[in-house]
Amino acid sequence: MARSAEELLKKYQSLGKVPQGGRGPGGGGPGGRNRGAGGKPKDTRNSVMRLLRYLNPYKYYVACAFFCVLVSTGATLAGSYMLRPIINGLVENSDLWSLALSLLMMGGIYLAGVVASYVQQRLMIWISQSVLKNIRDDLFRKLQNLPVRYYDTHSNGELMSRFMNDVDAIGEMMNHSVIQLFSGSITLIGTLGLMMSMNLWLTLITVVFVPVVARVGGLIASRSRRFYRAQQAALGAVNGYVEESITGQKVIKVFCHEEVCEEEFGILNRDLRDKQIKAQFFGGLMGPVLGNLSQITYAVTACVGGILCIAQGFDIGGFSVFVNYSRQFIRPINEISMQVNTIFSALAGAERVFAVMDEEPEPADPPEALEVPDLKGHVQLTHVYFGYDPQVQILKDISLYAKPGQKIAFVGSTGAGKTTVTNLLSRFYDIQDGQILVDGKNLYDYKRKFIRGNIAMVLQDTHLFTGTVMENIRYGRLDATDEEIIEAAKSVSAHHFIVRLSEGYQTMIEGDGANLSQGQRQLLNIARAAISKAPILVLDEATSSVDTRTEKQIEKGMDALMATRTTFVIAHRLSTVRNANAIMVLEHGVIIERGTHEELLAQKGRYYELYTGKAELD
Repeated sequence: MARSAEELLKKYQSLGKVPQGGRGPGGGGPGGRNRGAGGKPKDTRNSVMRLLRYLNPYKYYVACAFFCVLVSTGATLAGSYMLRPIINGLVENSDLWSLALSLLMMGGIYLAGVVASYVQQRLMIWISQSVLKNIRDDLFRKLQNLPVRYYDTHSNGELMSRFMNDVDAIGEMMNHSVIQLFSGSITLIGTLGLMMSMNLWLTLITVVFVPVVARVGGLIASRSRRFYRAQQAALGAVNGYVEESITGQKVIKVFCHEEVCEEEFGILNRDLRDKQIKAQFFGGLMGPVLGNLSQITYAVTACVGGILCIAQGFDIGGFSVFVNYSRQFIRPINEISMQVNTIFSALAGAERVFAVMDEEPEPADPPEALEVPDLKGHVQLTHVYFGYDPQVQILKDISLYAKPGQKIAFVGSTGAGKTTVTNLLSRFYDIQDGQILVDGKNLYDYKRKFIRGNIAMVLQDTHLFTGTVMENIRYGRLDATDEEIIEAAKSVSAHHFIVRLSEGYQTMIEGDGANLSQGQRQLLNIARAAISKAPILVLDEATSSVDTRTEKQIEKGMDALMATRTTFVIAHRLSTVRNANAIMVLEHGVIIERGTHEELLAQKGRYYELYTGKAELD
């Protein structure tokens, strides 16, 4: 049976949910894309000051753009005002030459406004994109310098949202919102000033309608935003369900779940339809309502203005220009109200971006940090204690020694701390107590990049980059020749499948190796480690994705590779560690047994139980 609508909405709205504060009318216009972080920033001043620092190199261009806005807005107001002498001239039977001259002057004013508007648009697009480029550079640089701990506590989707959606929201604010806010304010002030200079009584009539328009527009906008948020949440639910259904198609078909999926999707789709109807209705309501209110203002102003023309001799040209201004007076008010919400949303996105930039990077290496010319790979852990949470110890009193040519294996239940040992060796995390020595020197006396450059890792979770097969293997050592790469692939039994690919070693890999099997991807990762000259090798379930026959071929090929390297192996498949020089059995962060395969079997302890099947790895 399909789940209820409430259950589905609660679950799937969290999968593809778009941030709250959807940009419908009153938040960017009907149908606007919801790209910002939504809501209001917590520290507006700080966000604005930091954005201004990014704008500082372009301050003269910004000043030029704002000058162009003044020219464009002034040209629009002046061009409209030019109707006054033209109409008055026609009423007074002026000659055609005067009329032509006035029209030519009016055309020149509008042309100047068009040129200024064009220059302003080009300048602001160039400025905003340059600023976004600098923000993205800084953000990406920051991401490269953040510790692994940060990525362990933040989802990829969250970081991508900050990198793309929030940065785009900042760009949209710089491209349009700030300029429209400035232009709308200038237009409003200029229009009001010209109206007051022409007739104070008619101006008061127009101004009286402003609170009415603002109140009605605010009511519609508030309801509209609520329905747009509901629509975006429903859309996120549909997107999340579709994404899950596509990625899980094999499971759906195996368990004959198609009909239930169709029924559940129908529930979510109907909910989206109902919410879209409400959102689109109120979204489309803003324009006609404000337009009708504007027409009422226009009609009242025209009636009173006509009376003034008859009773007090108000000139026809001034009257015509005034009613035109009164008709346009509402437009900048609506634009300003919409852009304020958009700017707040963008500033909230800027806060999220700057929050990443403010994260503590990995501590800088001290000036005296070491880089030795020839690291051998002697590794010693002495009474090491560590916990991801300092209050909860994961590793307790870990001591071991490994020298070049030795293969040290870690076995034990899930969560026992096997991978944590290698994370400490790579300085992804720092120990709380004890000591780690590499070639007799404290691990923390070396530069981080130097240590990591001398460790080759093959993880259980494979990752390939967009590029050719050869480029992905060369990632292990960028100066490796094509011949060395081919030899490395042969040594780990990857060559035979690579040459059968459409373009061999030049075959393009996309989507993290979507065109390869899991085992093939893992073989390329192992080849990447093989090409490295790093003296320390870490294999974390490296052969878990390959079959037993291929595993034996890889082990045979890598025996020569490991002969001169210090190798740490993490394995659940105990048959892969039989030839290890020492096997460490970890349970709850403590080494409870250590020895060779034969020695541990003879002890008939935990390892014996695991190997003989009398106990299971969790």
